[in-house]
Amino acid sequence: MTYIVGIDRCQATLLPATIDDYVEVDSPIRVIDAFVENLDVSALGFQRATPAPTGRPCYDPSDLLKLYIYAYLNEVRSSRSIERECKRNVEAMWLVGKLVPDHKTIADFRRVNGAAIIATCRAFVLFCREQGLLLLVLSRSTVRRCARRQVRCVCSTRHALAKSRRNSTNRSPVISTALTARTARTSLMLEAS
Repeated sequence: MTYIVGIDRCQATLLPATIDDYVEVDSPIRVIDAFVENLDVSALGFQRATPAPTGRPCYDPSDLLKLYIYAYLNEVRSSRSIERECKRNVEAMWLVGKLVPDHKTIADFRRVNGAAIIATCRAFVLFCREQGLLLLVLSRSTVRRCARRQVRCVCSTRHALAKSRRNSTNRSPVISTALTARTARTSLMLEAS
């Protein structure tokens, strides 16, 4: 038995062209697709990486992983919202070949493969860093509030900018300029107070 197979991305549909025409050539969705296609999901510990010989075909873990990474990058967290994205978002349709897994399938995939997903996300951040696609990764960690927030902001921004300059040889001038401008604005605010 094999996996549930999505449609071919170049197959003509009732939409004005192929679904591939709706996804830009330099879209981040193509990076996600290429990254996951080159992963060995069974080595990472994903369950059902090899389909069972009997029963109903299951979804390929690679497809669900692509969908999960895409949803995470677009700040879509709930499995019901991810299911809706598969029905209405052209990029999500392109990514999983117009498959629409239900919310329970998505939630079960997340629950059963939690450790493997975390390992894959770490590998994805390292991959993006190696390819020069990002300079600075910020988490949504909760930090205690402080009366001197601007001072900490200036110090952390300067520290992040210095670390970014040390670690990256091919940094984006736009990001570097934005960080430098933010540091300058915050320094002026501190001097004024």
